[in-house]
Parts: sequence; C-alpha cells; structure tokens
Amino acid sequence: MNNNGAGKQPGTDVDVVVIGAGQAGLSAAYHLRRSGLVPDRDFVVLDQAPRPGGAWQFRWPSLTYGKVHGMHALPGMELTGADADRPSSEVIGEYFTAYEDAFGLRVHRPVEVSAVREGEGGRLRIETSEGVWNARALISATGTWNRPFWPRYSGQETFRGRQLHTANYPGPEEFTGRRVVVVGGGASGTQHLMEIARVAAETTWVTRRPPVFREGEFTEEWGRAAVARVEERVRRGLPPESVVSVTALPVNDAIREARENGVLDRLPMFDRVTPDGVAWNDGRPPVPADVILWATGFRPAIEHLAPLRLREPGGGIRLDGTRVTRDARVHLVGYGPSASTIGANRAGRTAVREVLRVLERKRGTGAEVAVAGTGATGAQTTAAVPA
Repeated sequence: MNNNGAGKQPGTDVDVVVIGAGQAGLSAAYHLRRSGLVPDRDFVVLDQAPRPGGAWQFRWPSLTYGKVHGMHALPGMELTGADADRPSSEVIGEYFTAYEDAFGLRVHRPVEVSAVREGEGGRLRIETSEGVWNARALISATGTWNRPFWPRYSGQETFRGRQLHTANYPGPEEFTGRRVVVVGGGASGTQHLMEIARVAAETTWVTRRPPVFREGEFTEEWGRAAVARVEERVRRGLPPESVVSVTALPVNDAIREARENGVLDRLPMFDRVTPDGVAWNDGRPPVPADVILWATGFRPAIEHLAPLRLREPGGGIRLDGTRVTRDARVHLVGYGPSASTIGANRAGRTAVREVLRVLERKRGTGAEVAVAGTGATGAQTTAAVPA
C-alpha cells in the first residue's frame, strides 16, 4: 500500500472508491481532493499495478517519450523537462509518482478488485485483495491494458513458433533474424512493424480492413468528430470503439519512409494459422513465420462490475456522461469517449461533479458542491522529470 499515516481500513465505510490510478483515476482523485474530500477518510484510490504510472509503466522500452502521441498533462500539474529519448514508461511513471505525492492521493497498491456488489444501506460493496470497502459511490477507471484482445483463428494452437500480444511486446531486438507476421492496423501495429522490420529477416503485415492514413494536422474538429462517434455507441449501450480506431493513422516521415520501402504493404487477414505460418483460402501463397505478433487492441476491463448487471442487450454499458444509466452510483472514466488522455481528464472532473451531487442528496442537504478547476482558479504545480 502506497499510503503513509493513519486512515480508514478495509471493512469500513467511505463516500467514494476510485478503482484505477491511471490518467482517468488520478484526475478523479485530484478533483475529489480539491472538492474537500480527504484521501483515506472520505475516499480511497485502489490500483492493481505495482507502482505509479498506470498502463504506461508496462510500455515497451523502445516507445520513447518523444514517440508518444498526445500525452496530456494531468490536472493541476504540468510535465516539464522530460527527455524525449527516454522510455515513456520511465518519464510518465516518474510524473505520476510526483503527482500522487504532490496532492497526497495515498494510492493503495497493488490491490486487485474482484467484484462490486450491492451492499447494505444503499452502499456498494467493493471486494478486493486487501479487504472489503463499502462506498456510496464508485468511480471505475480501470482502462483496458489488463484485457488484451486475442482473436481466434483456425489452427492457432498448432503454430510451432512464438505468439505474443502488444501487451507483452518486448521491443524489436528479440525479433532479430526472425520472420514476423504483425496482425493489426492500429498505431501500435504500425509502430511495432516499423521497428521490427529493421532487424527481422522478413515482415508481413495483415489487417482485417485496409488501413486509413491521414495527411495533415490533427485538428480539434477532427478530434471532436472522432469522440462523438465513440460517444454515440456508448449512448446506445454498444461496446465502445477506441478513439484511436476512428481517427485514422497520422502520416509522418517515418510512415512515409515505411510506405516507400514496402514495409507497410498490407495483406488481407489470413484465414488460418498453420504449424509453420499463416495461410489464405483465396489461392495466394502461404507465408512462413517464426513469430506472430497480435497488435489487436484491448477491451474495457470491467469484469469486476458484472454482479451489478450493468450491461445493455447490445453488450456495452450505457452512459449518460460518465454516469451508468442503470446505476447512478457508478461512473466509468477512461471508458469509450474518455479513453484519450485529455478525455480522461475531463471525465474525471465530470464524474466527481456528479458524485458530489449524489452524496449531497444522500446526506439530505440539497447543497451544491463546486469542483475546483485548474489554471487561474486552481492549484497549479509542475513536475520536472530528470533527463
């Protein structure tokens, strides 16, 4: 547990439990603290990871900070002085550590949340590896990293080579001299492919759909349109698409070079896996492979909410903003339209505003509680990350 000093222990009641200490969870915790709630007295933050950094701490070493697309600062603290050539896992891990310390968020870790159930007296019962917490409201910010998506294809279990997912990608060096099939048309897939192609004996890129490349600057209007598309699915109770999946792949110099060199020549998805590679049913020759790298994305990590029966017939959880429509005590942040770093920040603030209204109604005061902001009216500090 990364919290110093006395505080409430599992088995006691708190107003709010925040699950997850990535971007969205820390944003929510910051706004809870700024509203006057006290960590480990009024709310607790539980995190499954062994140390600060959210999912960033598990990123591959070759993903340097300079290659990160759109890392938006957490509310109340800018990230300055970071070396673009350092691994993003180190830079952002140190930034999150400084953030938790600066605002005294007292994150409990590593803590596994197994289930959230209906409790007594209108509270939610949060069952964890450190014990049970009983809360009036829940902010679930568990992201997707713990649920890598592995598609199933005929013959997959017969493959004699190595299969791994983006979640376990070690960097390009381990693929030296190997024949590698990279599956997936997203940003991770293309980044993996371009790295591996420099050292591999041969690479093959396969995707379910033809990749869409986007020239020009990523504008605010483009971003809003992408988020709106994801948001519409969530409002309909459908499983969310990732924001990245609807923004297309931005073209930069590295992408242009890879396209010119044939690295990004894409093949359609294969029909089956063989012991020695992959094969199609349309008559094209099979491709031999030593490694299949599945850059096939992630799914929301929300299994802990299953006892509350929050899913809609379409398979997703319907939200009104961040609030689950089937249970107003539960908020999802970093889910669907708030999966981007800037979206996670906004969702954290929105969720806290709604949670505070619920808490005030339960206390019978009817009072409005303001959520403090950042910038001119809120505390602003800086985390300087060593080079």
